[in-house]
Amino acid sequence: MYDEELVREILTQILESADTILYRFMPVKEVKDFTHSPAGMEKLDSICMQLIAIGENLKNLDKVTKGSLLSEYPEVNWKGAKAMRDIIGHHYFKIDAEVIFDVCKNKIKTLRDTVMKMLADLNRTCHHV
Repeated sequence: MYDEELVREILTQILESADTILYRFMPVKEVKDFTHSPAGMEKLDSICMQLIAIGENLKNLDKVTKGSLLSEYPEVNWKGAKAMRDIIGHHYFKIDAEVIFDVCKNKIKTLRDTVMKMLADLNRTCHHV
């Protein structure tokens, strides 16, 4: 068994980062909204920071749960989400804005919804114990 309170805290941090990304991404309609202005580049940077936070928290979640939790929710490519942290962190000056755009447009909402489900499931099991 694992520390459910710690897992809840980590999931809440991931949820907050996902919400921040979705909010910051709202005005972005195409990749050039990131790349063709200083403000767009700042937005890209700030979203990348949140993606790093998500990836780091997912790695911590795996440690705390000994890899048992994420596999129960296959709707998200967890390995890819954790790898995104490494890619951004280690290859920062070679970040592909198109990849970040795709992640924001097509993957973050599913990750957010799944984390919400994980929190709900955790709350349900905690109340029945």
